[in-house]
Amino acid sequence: MKRYIALIVISMRCSIAAVCVSEASALAAAPVEKQNEHRSNRLRYIVEATCVSTDDNNQGIAKYQCGDKQGAIVDYDRAIRVNPNNAIAYYNRGLAKSDLGDKQGAISDYNRSLNIDPKNTDAYLARGVAKSDLGDKQGAISDYDQALKLNPKNTDAYLDRGHAKSDLGDKSGAIADYTQALNINPEYADAYISRGLTRLSLNDKQGAIADYTQVLKLNPEYTDIYISRGNIKSDLGDKQGAITDYTQALNINPEYAQVYNNRGAAKMDLGDELGAIDDYNQAIKLSPNDADAYIRRGIAKMDLGDKQGAIVDYDQAIKLSPNSAYAHYNRGIAKSDLGDELGAISDMTRASNLFDRHGQIDLYKQAIKTIDKIRKIHNLKSVV
Repeated sequence: MKRYIALIVISMRCSIAAVCVSEASALAAAPVEKQNEHRSNRLRYIVEATCVSTDDNNQGIAKYQCGDKQGAIVDYDRAIRVNPNNAIAYYNRGLAKSDLGDKQGAISDYNRSLNIDPKNTDAYLARGVAKSDLGDKQGAISDYDQALKLNPKNTDAYLDRGHAKSDLGDKSGAIADYTQALNINPEYADAYISRGLTRLSLNDKQGAIADYTQVLKLNPEYTDIYISRGNIKSDLGDKQGAITDYTQALNINPEYAQVYNNRGAAKMDLGDELGAIDDYNQAIKLSPNDADAYIRRGIAKMDLGDKQGAIVDYDQAIKLSPNSAYAHYNRGIAKSDLGDELGAISDMTRASNLFDRHGQIDLYKQAIKTIDKIRKIHNLKSVV
């Protein structure tokens, strides 16, 4: 039956790879979240740079920086009552409203600010961000275009316009904007990250690796980028390179359960089952409710001949995730190898039903074929 194990293990690894791709996206998306955080910080710096002598405005800035966004709005309200033409107060109030989730209110304030001062590049940028957050990507691009007319060297405008273009499906246009930002500032890490993500979406994996490598030259402690680069390397077949990246990520943050899972999968692909089990042990220690980690460790134990140990892991995976087709399938293989034919068929039947329910037709067919093979091997008749 071992060859059937290999077949499902390949499928299981494909599923894990898909999880890793999803994880890669999530992890690669983490830098995007940090970009938004950086963008928010950037706007805070703008607030500092645009301080005016109005006491209420300065008080609003202080409250904003301390996290009291609502209090800041109250102070900006007073500043505007004192001077209805205070473009900076409208702009600052827009930032606070945006941070509180009132994107439309923020846009109204940016409009007022720009009516007073139509050359405020930062207000166009902030309004573009708010429009983008509301889904108006084209409107956002128009604002970024205007910001770039006022300041053709504004790297933030290129970055944000690239994001909007990417969201609209214009990946080539997005890459061109990120590249332009990098031409102006070759040390702009966020632009490398964004370009890498976009290249990855176009299946330019080597290009994505090149961009992530540049990010790590600028910031060698960027854990998420090591993970993302490791995922891409693994997908390209460079398992050792992936392991190196995962290890570096774990050196920085040893509490990252998913990275132990990913490194374990790479070790399995290289035939290092014992090393993989060590990683899965650590993943389970950090995340004891992760059913996939038990399945992966069970597969490694199977490869080492520990069928009973594998069943224990599959049992735990099913306890945590009763609808895991992979756990049922692999437990069925282990039971068959140990002579429990009826238990094997029961698990396989459950697995086939789950694969069918999940729309995994190829795996459903594989499970049905495996049931037939188990019956033939053990001379069992189909139960009608």
